[in-house]
This record gives sequence, C-alpha cells and structure tokens, in this order.
Amino acid sequence: ELMASLQYRLQALWEERELVLSEARECAKQGEELEAVVRDFCKPNEFERYMMFIGDLEKVVSLLLCLSSRLARVQNAMSRMNGNIDAEEKQSLNERHKLLSRQREDARDLKENLDRRERAVSGILAKYLTEQQLQDYQHFVQVKTSLLIEQKDLEEQIKFFEEQLENLEQSIP
Repeated sequence: ELMASLQYRLQALWEERELVLSEARECAKQGEELEAVVRDFCKPNEFERYMMFIGDLEKVVSLLLCLSSRLARVQNAMSRMNGNIDAEEKQSLNERHKLLSRQREDARDLKENLDRRERAVSGILAKYLTEQQLQDYQHFVQVKTSLLIEQKDLEEQIKFFEEQLENLEQSIP
C-alpha cells in the first residue's frame, strides 16, 4: 500500500515536471523572440551584455539552488547524528557543512552582482524598447528564474521519493 502510494506520488511529480518543462520550452521561445528584438535595437556591445546576463542568470540561479540543496542534505545528516557516530564521520560532515556554507555565500555574492547587472541591462533596454517590450523582458527574467526554481524543486522531490521507494523495495523480503 505504501509502495503504491509512493509510486502514485512519483507519477504525479513526473507529470508536473513535464508541464514545467513545457513551460520552460515556451519561455525559451519567448527568450529567443526577445533576443531578436534586442539584437535589432541595441549596439553590439550592449547586446553582448544582455546575452551575458541571460546566460549567467541561469548559471547563478542553478548554482545557488544546487548549493542550497546540498547544504540542506548535509544539515539533515548532521541532525540525524547520534552518539554512536564516529568522530571522523562527524568531522567530515562539519567540514562539508563549512565548505558548502562558504560556497553558498560566494554564490549569494554572485547573485547580488547579477542583480546589479540586471539593473544595468534594464537601463540599456529602457533606451531602446517600448514600455510593453520592457515589461516583456522583465516578465521573461522572472518566469525564467521561477521555472528554474520549480524544476530544481521537482527534481529534488522526485529524487527523494525514488530513494524512499527503493529503500522500501529493498526492505521487503
């Protein structure tokens, strides 16, 4: 019964992931249309700044999400530690926690830098685009970011339920 419930939940997550991937493909099409508009109106160096920002947006958001996820897993492992864990394993978890915390702080600094670059790109685009086109750009950036977050969240949930199902299957004789 529990296995059937987990499989049902996994199926629902897989379907939700497909919807999000479909939305991501639609967002990518909008991004390509916006890119063509920006290429037509902006100077080459301004277009390059725009393209670099859009590329870095996905990288930095993905990095932050990945590091936060890994840090959460280490924190969960640390909270499950009990008295009979060996000192070496405890030290290893503490070191991983410190390293991931530093890396996440560095990624947050990158995100702050990216936010400043976004404001600069918005300023450039405001010189060339109509109000509607500028709103389309801002909407695109917001949707792209939220879809990345949603995708990562779904992947984490799927991974968790797959692990639960696998553990359950192994525990049954």
